[in-house]
Amino acid sequence: MMSWSPGSWREKPAKHIPSDYPDPAGLAQTEAALSTYPPLVFAGEARRLRDSLAQVARGEAFLLQGGDCAESFKEFHPNNIRDTFRVLLQMAVVMTFGAAMPVIKVGRIAGQFAKPRSSPTETKDGQTLPSYRGDNINGMEFSADARMPDPTRLLQAYGQAAATLNLIRAFATGGYADLANVHRWNLEFVSDSPQDHQYRAFADKISEAITFMKACGVDGRSVRAIGEVDFYTSHEALLLGYEQAMTRIDSTSDKWYDTSAHMLWIGDRTRQPDGAHVEFCRGVENPIGLKCGPTLEPDELIRLVDILNPANDAGRIVLIARFGAENAAAGLPPLVKKVQAEGRNVVWSCDPMHGNTIKAGDGFKTRRVDAILSEVGTFFDVCLAEGAYPGGVHFEMTGQNVTECLGGSKEEVLEADLSSRYHTHCDPRLNANQALELAFILADRFKERRAAAAV
Repeated sequence: MMSWSPGSWREKPAKHIPSDYPDPAGLAQTEAALSTYPPLVFAGEARRLRDSLAQVARGEAFLLQGGDCAESFKEFHPNNIRDTFRVLLQMAVVMTFGAAMPVIKVGRIAGQFAKPRSSPTETKDGQTLPSYRGDNINGMEFSADARMPDPTRLLQAYGQAAATLNLIRAFATGGYADLANVHRWNLEFVSDSPQDHQYRAFADKISEAITFMKACGVDGRSVRAIGEVDFYTSHEALLLGYEQAMTRIDSTSDKWYDTSAHMLWIGDRTRQPDGAHVEFCRGVENPIGLKCGPTLEPDELIRLVDILNPANDAGRIVLIARFGAENAAAGLPPLVKKVQAEGRNVVWSCDPMHGNTIKAGDGFKTRRVDAILSEVGTFFDVCLAEGAYPGGVHFEMTGQNVTECLGGSKEEVLEADLSSRYHTHCDPRLNANQALELAFILADRFKERRAAAAV
């Protein structure tokens, strides 16, 4: 392999990185300033996540990754952070009970700002402007000033990420994440659900377990794993100037870590083996996700895995399948079969969101909950049929009561409802009820699989 440095990506072709900053010198100064800022996460935390993902690769744990499609400056509020964190905890508790194994919690949060776009420009009423690329690059408002890339937005994104992480760490270790509290929230969800009897039975079993543990003197005060949680952050490593600025040598290992997040991923549009994004990610020690879609050939997947993980270490690579409900049964098996045949240590995860985006009759981008669930089911079936472990799910979701995805049984979202609370800055997200409902359904799938294995 050629030598690597945090800036060696600049010698490679870079897609979906804006090149039209009006003040390149100002951008360079901003990136230089960021390189002196404190790290957002620490190398030891990223190593712990790699160890946990190695458990997933061995079939001993499960990965739950979820959060905003694209974080925004406008919706930055402690209540929004709390609500997303809360729903992820709720989902994790339900899935832990169903799977009877640890659930590794990774948020799309504290850095998920930039987004690749299918077109560099957008036209409205005869006016053509640069596309909105995420709040750390330009503004969503359709005006020439807002759409001009502004390097000072990187500083605001860093500040928002730092404040978000500070609050998450307080929630994770300050008692908010105590198992008893999380379960009370789940009881609120099942209280008036149409599947009340099904979810209630599940929740009652968790209650019995918690009561038994308390009777034995096991609670959040005596056992850290009950009173606190490990929660990790992730985002797409798209804007590489920012990622380079946040990359530092760890003093304990003398290895490079991107301190902007615990885990990074490479998108379906930027995974060229000779491209800038793969070049950057191959040199940092963080866990790396790789989106795998319909255009990815099995041989190219092996080439990418070998570039990013030449030592074949478990916990380094998460392959995130995103095919769509209609294409997963045909597109996923060749990839899983190839990876299994070549003996690569990976975590297989399912992103059932991006391949299932449709346009409703009123023009809103949306996704159907039943299509999301269908792709997850196909993912499980394919992995198991090919001898691989279906190790994770990757949802775009929010703790807010939005109406962006169609369906859901507790409060079904219809096409006529989309305009009422459609708040996303980019792609449609599951709301809290839809996300938690999927967690209960996944937990049932885990229970069925355990029961079949025990026969």
